[in-house]
Amino acid sequence: MAVAAAKTAPSRTAPSRRHGEHPIRTLVLRRSAIGIVTLFVVSIVVFLATQVLPGNAAYAVLGHSATRARILLLEQQMHLNRGLFEQYWSWISGILTGRAGTSFANGESVWALVGPRLANSAALVVFAGLIGSVLGVLLGAVAALRKDGVFDHITSAISLAITSLPEFIVALILILLFSTFVFHLFPGVSLLQPGQSAFTQPRLLALPVATLVLVIIPYILRMMRAAMIEALESDYVEMARLKGLRAIRIALVHALPNAIAPTIQVIGLNFLYLAGGIVLVEYIFNYPGIGQGLVNAVDNRDIPTIQFIVLVLAAFYVFMNILTDMIALLATPRRRIAR
Repeated sequence: MAVAAAKTAPSRTAPSRRHGEHPIRTLVLRRSAIGIVTLFVVSIVVFLATQVLPGNAAYAVLGHSATRARILLLEQQMHLNRGLFEQYWSWISGILTGRAGTSFANGESVWALVGPRLANSAALVVFAGLIGSVLGVLLGAVAALRKDGVFDHITSAISLAITSLPEFIVALILILLFSTFVFHLFPGVSLLQPGQSAFTQPRLLALPVATLVLVIIPYILRMMRAAMIEALESDYVEMARLKGLRAIRIALVHALPNAIAPTIQVIGLNFLYLAGGIVLVEYIFNYPGIGQGLVNAVDNRDIPTIQFIVLVLAAFYVFMNILTDMIALLATPRRRIAR
């Protein structure tokens, strides 16, 4: 009996150890560690990429008429005469301590320049992402419930047409329709006064947000439609029909929760697209966001601003990947339970 007890003892402790490893906590810890390593690698790549650009930052700031002595003095002030490792450590240590550096273009704090633009771009991303996600999920679910019907064919044709159009074409069509020739409902440009928040001017956000919403809806719609059709044709939905449950209950309680998980991944990818895809939209509408700020920084050879913006975008990519995977895990009951 003692031998039998000794043999069964490890089997009692092993399940409890595995039970403590909650899948959500494990996912967050693992992805966070990978994300930190990713940001470290991105910081090195961005720093080296800005160092190998042709020309000199001090020369770009002073212009063609600058003397050699003034260029050398400005290089010393910008710490451009130091070694690569020393320059990198000075920059990354400043980022980690909340000091993003000073702009080469005008001598102001990088955070003071980029902060308001980040808030403006965040308004575009949040509004466009939320509106596009809700509409895409609803339209995809309705199209799946009316498979091969008139609504399904119309939405499929429209989404395919929008997918084939570049963002700037969609933006120009909206400007022609709602700002110039047909209607005069919204301004064609989204100019904000310095220090003015985009959240206080919803009319200025209307056309840029509508452009981004139209661009991301087709992908969410098509994914939701495919996942919903697969769920509606599954065995558990067929069993629910045999039990006599109403169609609306089957769709909302049985099919939709199982179809939403793969759609969440597409929604996350669209948020990632919005973070980088707003550059062109901001340029068309002259919207003072982070995309336009990055373009101006590249034109002015403002290296600290370029480095900071790219690092912020990389951090957003890492955060959205972790958040998307966590939400997808929460939306799948059989995977979110600790085992």
